[in-house]
Amino acid sequence: MLRNKRIIILLMVLMAIALWWYLDLGRYLQLQAMQDSLSSFRRYYDDHPAITALAYFAIYVVVTGLSLPGAAVMTLAGGALFGFWYGLLLVSFASTVGATVAFSVSRLLLRDWVQQRFSRQLVAVDAAFERDGGFYLFTLRLVPLFPFFVINLVMGLLPISSWRFYWISQLGMLAGTAVFVNAGTQLARLDSVAGIISPPLLFSFILLGVFPLLARLLVSRIQANRALKGFKKPGQFDDNLIVIGAGSAGLVASLIAATVNAKVSLVERHRMGGDCLNTGCVPSKALIRSARIADYLRRAPEFGLATGPVQVDFTEVMQRVQAIIKKIEPHDSVERFTSLGVNCISGSARLVSPWEVEIDGKRRSARNIIVAAGARPRVPAITGIEDIDYLTSDTVWELRQAPEHMLVLGAGPIGCELAQAMVRLGIRVTLVTHAKRVLPREDVEVSQTLQCSLERQGMVVLTSCEPLAFKPISGAGVCGEFRDSQGTREIHFDRLLIATGRETNVEQLGLNSVGVEITDKGTILVDDYMRTSVPTVFACGDIAGPYQFTHMASHQAWYATVNALFGRFRKFRVDYSIVPWATFTDPEVARVGLNEQDAQEQDIAYEVSQYHLDDLDRAIADGEAHGFIKVLTVPGKDRILGATIVGYHAAELVNEFVLAMKHNIGLNRILSTIHIYPTLSEGNKFLASEWRKARKPEKLLAWVGRYHSWMRG
Repeated sequence: MLRNKRIIILLMVLMAIALWWYLDLGRYLQLQAMQDSLSSFRRYYDDHPAITALAYFAIYVVVTGLSLPGAAVMTLAGGALFGFWYGLLLVSFASTVGATVAFSVSRLLLRDWVQQRFSRQLVAVDAAFERDGGFYLFTLRLVPLFPFFVINLVMGLLPISSWRFYWISQLGMLAGTAVFVNAGTQLARLDSVAGIISPPLLFSFILLGVFPLLARLLVSRIQANRALKGFKKPGQFDDNLIVIGAGSAGLVASLIAATVNAKVSLVERHRMGGDCLNTGCVPSKALIRSARIADYLRRAPEFGLATGPVQVDFTEVMQRVQAIIKKIEPHDSVERFTSLGVNCISGSARLVSPWEVEIDGKRRSARNIIVAAGARPRVPAITGIEDIDYLTSDTVWELRQAPEHMLVLGAGPIGCELAQAMVRLGIRVTLVTHAKRVLPREDVEVSQTLQCSLERQGMVVLTSCEPLAFKPISGAGVCGEFRDSQGTREIHFDRLLIATGRETNVEQLGLNSVGVEITDKGTILVDDYMRTSVPTVFACGDIAGPYQFTHMASHQAWYATVNALFGRFRKFRVDYSIVPWATFTDPEVARVGLNEQDAQEQDIAYEVSQYHLDDLDRAIADGEAHGFIKVLTVPGKDRILGATIVGYHAAELVNEFVLAMKHNIGLNRILSTIHIYPTLSEGNKFLASEWRKARKPEKLLAWVGRYHSWMRG
């Protein structure tokens, strides 16, 4: 029954739209046609006021209900024909009724299909709209950033009742409708072209131009007042900016603020440099380098070199890691940042108002606050896990004695990097993940290539394997119970390294007390300007998401700081269009933009070009002839949608594609660029060549061949 009803309504809508275009009824809703017929309409209105008003109302409802062009001209006509107050009354109700008709048609025809087709993607949208949907709708009506017919159709797909949609739309559109109706009353008074420069008409058009800006300012003011209500603003501030957290995001934010001569305080409860310096990027890459050298020593015969058995001094390796940290530490030190003008404070910070932070019992105020408190390793809730001395990416650096058998739980970038480093340092490693493959965010062939490399080096990799329980056993060992497709199994090992992702440090910051909202993923909710739900509080880095990379934290920090300090003059929308990342395994995995998995999930059309690095001269000479470059492009064009590189120095090679995507450079221009021989970067040019060869004009080349044959006689 419902299906038949939908079909009937769809046919009626399509017939009405077809009739509209076939009879060219839109010509009557052109501004010139309205002015030409205005005197006739006025005479008819004088003789038949009720019929004219009713007909106008009905036509307006049909135009807006079918999302046809002409509503703006009809609004002007309403002011010209009926005057300001009567025209405003008619247009206000007619536009809202028509909008509700379009809303209802969209809901009936499309909502079920959209919810079923994109249910996973719409979960967060629906949740946010159920919470603040009325305010979102009011904002869109008040600030006409999008055509109203688009709003009508989209709202029909979201969880809002018809009655609520109606009254919010009527209220939200009233101010804009008044401006247009007023402009219509002025247009009606034109006696000649010279009348265009009359002050009343010019004022009406000025209102049309500045109204969206005024409305946007009004909405921002309403939002700010709602968020700051109940808190007393200090009469003066200790700082222009307080930054909480001295990791990558916090350091960049405080440095930018100090550079522009703002007074900034940087609060850190633990160690300057955050995870990246102390437990993340720096130590992991130092460890990976030692492990790679050990692997090279074992491969010495490949290069015509003779060595004895490789002996790894694990204690010396871990001490080297700490030495590297110490060498880089001055870059992020209190001394350096103090010399640059940053007030560095050691202590735990907690927000007590939108402008105030309490640091170990002492309050400090600032006009704006940036929260950059980062994230920590997530420990899954598994039976018995608290009874064993497990390691994480934070604590693994405390090791000084190599375990005989390490079990690594989690096969994302951190798990794969650390597991491979350990196995190369002579430790027996078992890598376990509940996912179907390692690096599950990458394409299948990427995962397979890396897994083969890990297993070839002696690692045991168990996918689709769920940990059930852990328990300590005699001799300082651990027994783990796991379940996979074959049933349950027990694995005995010495140390457990947990690498199952990260969770944000949102606790104990006082965020809830001042109204800073947290998303379902545990990150701080921020807008496109890195501003939280409290307009004086910004967030960046891991704690804000959606990407937990050091380079992304620095990227976000610029936007958060500039918008916090200068947002009253101009705001900058954070750019996530081109985001690269890498996994520093061997082979390295580097990516920017879409891969095939993403494109298929998002239903984006693409073409694939691929070049295998085993054919690259420099890779062969270096003994690293393995891996591939894969690029997705727009069908029929050379515009790059994404690039994935698996191989030797992939993280360096991908930067050419990052630059190309950022500046809209296609594969043709990469192909025409000279690359030094012999280098690994030639692989990018050869990839572009593969794209070109797959699209060579065969018919034209056939004629060219005939021409050359003719030239030979």
